[in-house]
Amino acid sequence: MVSFSNDADILKYEPILFGELHLPWQVLAAGTGGTLSGTTFSATGANFVSAQVSAGGVAYMRSADGSLDGVYEIVSVDSATQLSVSVIRSDSDDDPVAPPAATDISYRISTLGPQACEVGFQLTEYFGIRPGNPTSDIDVEDVLDTQALRRASVFAVISSVYAMSASKSKDENFWKKSLHYQRLFDRARERCRFSIDVGSDGLADITKVGASGKLVRD
Repeated sequence: MVSFSNDADILKYEPILFGELHLPWQVLAAGTGGTLSGTTFSATGANFVSAQVSAGGVAYMRSADGSLDGVYEIVSVDSATQLSVSVIRSDSDDDPVAPPAATDISYRISTLGPQACEVGFQLTEYFGIRPGNPTSDIDVEDVLDTQALRRASVFAVISSVYAMSASKSKDENFWKKSLHYQRLFDRARERCRFSIDVGSDGLADITKVGASGKLVRD
């Protein structure tokens, strides 16, 4: 499966999708009694490795005294019981930023990974590359720059999640949110422009343009 965005990318736009509006059937790990010191979060009895928690994920944390209540980016999984976390960063290469220290923390790690994988397949299908187009000579690994695809993926995932929420609650505001992000996705996909390395030499041979869906030889 392929995805061009992760949960931390979505966190930048809609933190509520990992808080009040998280998908209960997509919770990877949850528990109580956690401790946060600096960027290190520890939870005795957890097994983040077997739960398939990964960097780029998102953790919701709330301390018993209410001093900590928010969603944070997972920077790395350091052991079965320990994570490195950060206040959401503008760039994943930036140094982690420590949330407020706290003890007696209830935590929940949910994911929108399945939705991101579905969108990833749809994007590769649209642009005529594998796996969406299994007969194509171009694979995802041949794409040199995926930033434009990441942005389009984020908007499509958010739109689909709000559509699911709207269908369950009949909340008109959720439908409006879904349509808003669908429009953002349509524009982002149209503006996509990324390079393909056909010769596996690290150099761009072909450019994909979203507006036309055609290959442009550089």
